[in-house]
Amino acid sequence: MNYTTTDRLRQFEAERDDSIYVDEKYRSSWSRDIARLIHSHAFRNLQGKAQLLVGLESNTFRNRLTHSLEVSQVAKSIAEKLNFDLKQAGYDHHIDPEVCEFSALAHDIGRPPFGHLGETALNIKMKDSGGFEGNAQTLRILTKLEKKHFVPSTVFDTGITKEGEDVRVGLNLTYRSLASIIKYDKMIPEKSLFDSEDNVKLIKGYYESEENIVRQIKNFVAGDANLKGFSTIENQILHMADDIAYATYDLDDAFQTGTIKPIDLISVSQYLLGFITSKINRNLNSSYGSADIADVYMSLFKGLFAPIINIGREDLNDDENTEIFMASLRMAVESSNKLAINGYYRVNFISKLIGRFIKSVKIGDIDAECPALTRIIVPEDIRLEIEALKNFMYIWQVNSNDVKLVKHRGVEIIGTIFDNLYKGNGSELLPTDVKILFDFSRSEMERKRVVSDYVAGFTDNQALNLYSRLKSGNSQVIFKPF
Repeated sequence: MNYTTTDRLRQFEAERDDSIYVDEKYRSSWSRDIARLIHSHAFRNLQGKAQLLVGLESNTFRNRLTHSLEVSQVAKSIAEKLNFDLKQAGYDHHIDPEVCEFSALAHDIGRPPFGHLGETALNIKMKDSGGFEGNAQTLRILTKLEKKHFVPSTVFDTGITKEGEDVRVGLNLTYRSLASIIKYDKMIPEKSLFDSEDNVKLIKGYYESEENIVRQIKNFVAGDANLKGFSTIENQILHMADDIAYATYDLDDAFQTGTIKPIDLISVSQYLLGFITSKINRNLNSSYGSADIADVYMSLFKGLFAPIINIGREDLNDDENTEIFMASLRMAVESSNKLAINGYYRVNFISKLIGRFIKSVKIGDIDAECPALTRIIVPEDIRLEIEALKNFMYIWQVNSNDVKLVKHRGVEIIGTIFDNLYKGNGSELLPTDVKILFDFSRSEMERKRVVSDYVAGFTDNQALNLYSRLKSGNSQVIFKPF
């Protein structure tokens, strides 16, 4: 939507006049951004981070990398659908699918080991030092941590000046690409609210250390560094694509493993339904009742089940009525299992859901002053369906005994690793380049951020392996090569 010269500018000034890149007329600035992302260390590490099923057994199911690829496909499809609508309506505007692709591929690279569980653990450790949050970490990785462009005249070539100023530029991406991944336009405060050591409020936004780059992004893309509620159309498409993927693909994995079946959704307990309804109302700022959400599940899945047997006779005895009732139950369970077990039925069902969700997305009135900030619109009934499926998955995970155990262990593992690397002489365990950053940090807050950045970059297995080496008394484990 109205892609300008300033959209294509990058953090590092020198590259703006670099003839090597200026002569690359065969690809766009956004294509270069995608290439830099795909070849980055953080993107590769997504293959080692679980999506829905935490643990080694999840390797045959979706991980953060495959999730990102799926979100990318959905985001591009939404962009293409909206471009078709714009053309049909006679508008001159166009949404570049490559910016949407970049946004989707990049959106999860800030996720630490064990997903939201690791996020909780690191947020506890950073509660008085700027907090930890996955979206904020994504922006930090792209604009600082990844090693693509070298900024000269820094201490030991680290990107930190002798005065302690951080001049790293990460992948040195365009401002429009960076704008597409700012999901929450809010700076996370230095000190988080918490009512106990392990119950710290998670605030979604960006770190104080990235405040200046966020102001630059707003200035170059929207012309106002102080703009509130900043969200480009590509970022809104990312939001929707991520929700669609979470609501459908994760459900597909749960069906395939047999941990959830369609009959579970139309017979969800009032206890869980209450939690789901509350979360939906918070997300949508709505006032739905539990019965409304139950109706949504029924409307989504009732077509999968055979009708209840009703032979229209009143002269049957109790045993005969019971037999008919049990036959109806068996048919319902068989219909539910059929979708969950049979890959053809399952894939077809999920595909139809995704297609309907994508087709529902519309474009609002074009923002004449800044087309990049034009809003997308999703009908309320579709938004409710997506939220109902997404939050069923979330509440189911939170209340699963297996996930509760993993959460307890995940927080312990990440917390133990952080403490061992930060306290005492633990920094000696850091890689040389990370230890230099740690030693030249000017404050406790900066030193904690260095350790947090390092731990957040682990894959699930890397975190497990380091934890086992820190805690094990077995010399074969301790001296195992990296």
